[in-house]
Amino acid sequence: MTTTRNMDSKSATHPALELRVGGLHLIVQRIPGWLVALVTTAGGVAGTWWAQR
Repeated sequence: MTTTRNMDSKSATHPALELRVGGLHLIVQRIPGWLVALVTTAGGVAGTWWAQR
């Protein structure tokens, strides 16, 4: 019985990102690792470019 209770609490996790604009409702359950790497790399490139100006 405790296993069922633990599984229920795991499945009730909050989404990573929830966006509501007018009639648009976007829910992202998990942010992919490749997207985090892409944003981090782009931020590093932009920061380097800005620092060398």
